[in-house]
Amino acid sequence: MSEKTILVSACLLGTPCRYDGKSKPNTAVKAFLKASHARVIPICPEVMGGLVTPRPPAEIQPDGRVMTQSGLDVTAAYDQGAKKVLHLAQKEGAHLVILQTKSPSCGVSSRYDGSFTKTLVKAPGVTARLLKAHGIQLLEPQDLGGKKLFERKL
Repeated sequence: MSEKTILVSACLLGTPCRYDGKSKPNTAVKAFLKASHARVIPICPEVMGGLVTPRPPAEIQPDGRVMTQSGLDVTAAYDQGAKKVLHLAQKEGAHLVILQTKSPSCGVSSRYDGSFTKTLVKAPGVTARLLKAHGIQLLEPQDLGGKKLFERKL
């Protein structure tokens, strides 16, 4: 049986790559990964797209562009990062990708609405949308409760 591979938002593993220069380590994610015995590849689509850390917060606007609060269009960087993550997932044969919640890149089930008021909408981020469109299984940290990886065919 070949080794399973999981891509994971690097901030969930403790890498300070979020927009605010911080990380968001998640013990449930770390425990899940340890129990999975899978090969783990950390990713940060925003950094992979050429954005620096720290960076101004950005949100997806109703027209689909990704903008900072000051009006800078960073859509190209988000798109580039998403494409690089997709390429890596395909190249490495990733069975699963675990992404940070609410992010304009990584949010799977929801993200901020573009108003910079912390208002959530049920829509994926740029990277999550691209990966899902290519049939890659996505989870967020809150999805991991009680899950046993690879007990069913992924």
